[in-house]
Amino acid sequence: MWARARRRVMWTCGELLVTLGTVLALLVVHQLWWTNHQAERGAQREVRALEREWEEPGLPKSGSGSSSGSGSLDSAQQSPDSSSAAESSGPARATNSRSSTHSWSQAYAILSIPRLGLRVPVAEGVSKSRVLNRGYAGHYPGTQQPGQAGNFALAGHRNTHGEPFRYINRLRRGDAVQVETVDAVYSYTVDRTLPQTSARDDGVISPVPRSTVRPAYGYRTPGYYLTLTTCTPEYTSRHRLVVWGRLTSMRPR
Repeated sequence: MWARARRRVMWTCGELLVTLGTVLALLVVHQLWWTNHQAERGAQREVRALEREWEEPGLPKSGSGSSSGSGSLDSAQQSPDSSSAAESSGPARATNSRSSTHSWSQAYAILSIPRLGLRVPVAEGVSKSRVLNRGYAGHYPGTQQPGQAGNFALAGHRNTHGEPFRYINRLRRGDAVQVETVDAVYSYTVDRTLPQTSARDDGVISPVPRSTVRPAYGYRTPGYYLTLTTCTPEYTSRHRLVVWGRLTSMRPR
């Protein structure tokens, strides 16, 4: 009798473990494949929509706003949704608001990196749910806009949800990066890479970008900079990988 009961308990436990394993496997598939599939499709639709909008002279121009100051590198791991002011929560929240010419989480530019075959929308803010999880590159509030003096700083997922910045570690000095807006195409050239720094190293997105954790990395003089940030190592959010570039040309549309 006791042996039969023990076998029944073991059988039930085995079934529960198999069921749990199946559920976990499905969750992994959803996170690693389905979120990428959805985000990539949505991001490419948005790229095509922007291209159509810019080709239609009768449509109002959304343009790129202007702002100054510094945002928070750590805010890329937050997911504020209640208001636009919360988009840049963190230790160094931006003090200046963006221009009202485009809405929060609405794509207003296209980021292209030929070496990576990457072409994704850029939206205002670094909220996970409203920007980054849609496969977009998110503009750090308080940093400059494309083509402006200072630092145009972007965040993007390295894994899941489209993972647009998964391979930015492959970028090398001299690689081209383009940012297209309704008014112009801005060409940046990759200049430097910071392989790893703290998630709270806000210096890397300052107007003159320079790491506060690893001061040997960064710049000392004002200029026209581009900053790309993402998580590192892969499948973690413990540290940040940073790629910097300089503006090299601008072509009006």
